[in-house]
Amino acid sequence: MDAAILVALILGIGVTLFLIIGVPISVSVGIASVLAIFTIVDFDDGLLTSAQRMFTGMNSFTLLAIPFFVLAGGIMNNGGIAARLVNCAKVLSGRMPGSLAHTNTFANMLFGSLSGSAVAAAAAVGSTMSPMQEKEGYKREFSAAVNIGSAPTGMLIPPSNIMIVYSLVSGGTSIAALFVAGYLPGILWGLGCILVALVIAKKRGYKSQINLTFKQKLFVFIDAVPSLLLVVIVIGGIIGGVFTATEASAIAVVYALLLSFIYRTIKWKDLPAILLDATRTTSIVLFLIGVSSIMSWVMSFTNIPGLIADTLLSLTGNMIIILLIMNLVLLLIGTFMDPTPAILIFTPIFLPIAQSFGMDPVHFGIIMVFNLSIGTITPPVGPVIFVGSRVAGLPIEGIVRPLLPFFAMAVVVLLIVVYVPSVSLLLPEAFNLISR
Repeated sequence: MDAAILVALILGIGVTLFLIIGVPISVSVGIASVLAIFTIVDFDDGLLTSAQRMFTGMNSFTLLAIPFFVLAGGIMNNGGIAARLVNCAKVLSGRMPGSLAHTNTFANMLFGSLSGSAVAAAAAVGSTMSPMQEKEGYKREFSAAVNIGSAPTGMLIPPSNIMIVYSLVSGGTSIAALFVAGYLPGILWGLGCILVALVIAKKRGYKSQINLTFKQKLFVFIDAVPSLLLVVIVIGGIIGGVFTATEASAIAVVYALLLSFIYRTIKWKDLPAILLDATRTTSIVLFLIGVSSIMSWVMSFTNIPGLIADTLLSLTGNMIIILLIMNLVLLLIGTFMDPTPAILIFTPIFLPIAQSFGMDPVHFGIIMVFNLSIGTITPPVGPVIFVGSRVAGLPIEGIVRPLLPFFAMAVVVLLIVVYVPSVSLLLPEAFNLISR
């Protein structure tokens, strides 16, 4: 049997079987990758190569940004920032029908972009907004669907840990360009959710319940400005070349910590628990990156990405159809795999195919992140739908149907992002971060 086919079977069947019996995905990927290496080199060399690739994969200055951004997100989750952003979102939603639903969406976009976590946004914003919406007569299923459907927008609106991982595995794509490229797709997704919620709110007669005077709106906005400045400082500094993404992540930690102390929402005794939680999350991500580096090496050594590319191109030479196939695969993968391992595994496979058609790696990175972000709201694995259902106090079965219009809108926006490159590339080009 050809080595590439044997390796592909071991990787595919191995990871699948381990996941079925309940082995964590990082361990599943690691074991399957090491077993695959043993088919092409002897035992001693296989162990040595696996260890080298694992540590080489994690030995990157860029990856230091991940623990810092994770820690910054943890501080913000506990630092009273969510409530201020919700209040700011109320001002943005204005007097539209279903204004509380739109407030939820705006707040998820704001908080998700600051924390970089869709799960954190769904939990922090959802726990604040759900009781308010229920009190005003909104159906809990609708409120939960709005919260879940809009939470992943923060994975596209920077800073985004997934984009940092993509930058690493794609061969050094500019993090600054990826961050800036995520703004318009993320905002379009959020606006799509608002449009769906507006149609449903009009149909059900959900009126605006937000009545703030100009003075109150001004106070709410001013109160939220220090929190919003975090994005300006981090992204502005990266784009302006003042500091790197890694340095920006450390600045984000210091700024979030100072802000939380000023708000008096975090005490010194709270820090050990926050640090421990950030350490757990970071260790999982970095271990996954390490074992995925083993898989990437064995796939590259046996030219599996090239074989997959040749197979796809032999089916059709139409770029539109090939992109559609890749998106369908990524949407399917996203339903049972977290975004980080999916990025690590499928970027080396699909990126060369996309580049063979002249696609910019920044554009393709946004496509991958968008696809896998949708996966976070789809069962059976989607973490956001689980958190959102728990916050709403509803079973997942009761949320799936109300969530479908928001899912459909996300797919529509995804297709726009896929087939209209300017949506992703307009801002990076405007800031001279890429050139076409």
